[in-house]
Amino acid sequence: MPTRGGLSGNAGAILARRVAPVAEEDRRRWDERYASLEPASAGAVGPPGVFAAHAQVFPTTGRALDLACGRGLGAVWLARRGLEVLGLDVSPVAIAQARDLARRIGVGDRCRFNVTDFDDGLPAGPPVDVVVCHKFRDRRLYRAIIERLAPGGLLAIAVLSEVGAAPGRFRALVGELPAAFAELDLVAAGEGEGCAWLLARAGRSGFQSGAHGR
Repeated sequence: MPTRGGLSGNAGAILARRVAPVAEEDRRRWDERYASLEPASAGAVGPPGVFAAHAQVFPTTGRALDLACGRGLGAVWLARRGLEVLGLDVSPVAIAQARDLARRIGVGDRCRFNVTDFDDGLPAGPPVDVVVCHKFRDRRLYRAIIERLAPGGLLAIAVLSEVGAAPGRFRALVGELPAAFAELDLVAAGEGEGCAWLLARAGRSGFQSGAHGR
């Protein structure tokens, strides 16, 4: 496991031993949660609830990346719209369920699902026309998400928020999403009742809005 923050030698090895069990514990927790659920039905397939009112802004062609895709409900919905979708999640159980759902719905040829530990960063890949990130927050990935968007590409992100809820390490700070993605063109956003969400587009010129002159 690569070390971080310039650590090397014994210090890096100690950090690796501390981090790896935490990641494995997280994976087991999500595996247990998904294993307890019944197989998803076709009726459950759709956009994440917070984006349902904006479903029309999602494209119907191109590539999509679904981060922390879970059982694949959103990814399969995107595939049914006509996109080629890559779904990533830390849970092997969730990924197996997502693959099964895509096969049952008839979009297995437009969906790929991979087990991914986001502690290692966002896996490399081609630019995409949509990035969906629903109820998963890792501020270390924000820059990589922006850079993955193709010109005109849509970001749909929703996270737990401190607004209307008690603070916590998994919750976004007030105004975090608009600030983090300020160089994108805002489509819509909201914050309250413990949830923050944002829809925004990359600039179509090949440069992000606000990034000119860098």
